[in-house]
Amino acid sequence: MVIKLSKIIEKIKLRAKNNKKTIVLPEVMDRRVLEAADIILKEEIAHVILVGRKEEILKNSSGLDLHLATIIDPFCDSKTRELQEKLYELRREKGMTMEEAYRLLTEDYMYYACMLVKLGYADGAVSGACHSTSNTLRPALQILKTKPGVKLVSAFFLMVVPDCLYGDEGTFLFADSGLEQNPDSDKLSYIAGSSAESFQLLTEHEPIVAMLSHSTMGSAKHADVEKVVNATKLAKERFPQYKIDGELQLDAAIVPSVAKSKAAGSEVAGHANVLIFPDLDAGNIGYKLVQRLAKAEAYGPICQGISKPVNDLSRGCSVEDIVGAVAITAVQAIGNSLQ
Repeated sequence: MVIKLSKIIEKIKLRAKNNKKTIVLPEVMDRRVLEAADIILKEEIAHVILVGRKEEILKNSSGLDLHLATIIDPFCDSKTRELQEKLYELRREKGMTMEEAYRLLTEDYMYYACMLVKLGYADGAVSGACHSTSNTLRPALQILKTKPGVKLVSAFFLMVVPDCLYGDEGTFLFADSGLEQNPDSDKLSYIAGSSAESFQLLTEHEPIVAMLSHSTMGSAKHADVEKVVNATKLAKERFPQYKIDGELQLDAAIVPSVAKSKAAGSEVAGHANVLIFPDLDAGNIGYKLVQRLAKAEAYGPICQGISKPVNDLSRGCSVEDIVGAVAITAVQAIGNSLQ
């Protein structure tokens, strides 16, 4: 199977190939995940660990070549006892028992995946093709927790829009489009900082961050606008290393001609490649509009702020989406190893 991906994803894949990391895929019940694993192994994007019953994997992978994957069966693998004891130690103050630890590891493979990452057997995990966001992130937050100094975990989509003159040659980061429901000004400022860092890591280009609103530079008055104004002020104070400005309407943020009339003098307006939406409704609707109407590649939701990379897939994801998400997760792991 040959997949045609954008230049930015091909670049991310190449970076992953040059410093191969180990990524866990726990959803072996989903054929798309196994097809993606086949491609990832053939293209040498990452080492792959599949968590599940061997007979289930063989049944679901008919016609695929997964001989290079490491298959871990939680019911009989030698690591299970170690993971059980460590999970119990991590969560016993929350009421965890040894029996409960074993049950989680053998019934919810995402717990097994996160424990493999926690103990250094893997560098990251990708799930969500057939599970909810909460099923993916609950184990990650319980086991891996947030990065030191990070206020909150948020999620973004890396959007690649074909034949687009805006952003970074059509590449954008949309946040938060998958996790934080209605962030206040404080949280929104941290989402902006994390998103700028993520864009820089993944594209190796300068992030230019627009704090989006239905208002541009005071053109409307409302509590929702004030939230974005305050978030912009906090983000500029907290992350002076990045170009951040707002509040900006979408056209003022990305279209130079509109920016000249609506936000003259802003170094962000007309050039933004990182778009921070005021709430999850706007962010989620925005990415899906661009994905469906502009036929954009949409990779995510990619998580930021977790101590080690764990990423959530949309349940409507394609095989191509999973391959891209694994490559992004691998590059996030490379970034972690350099910090």
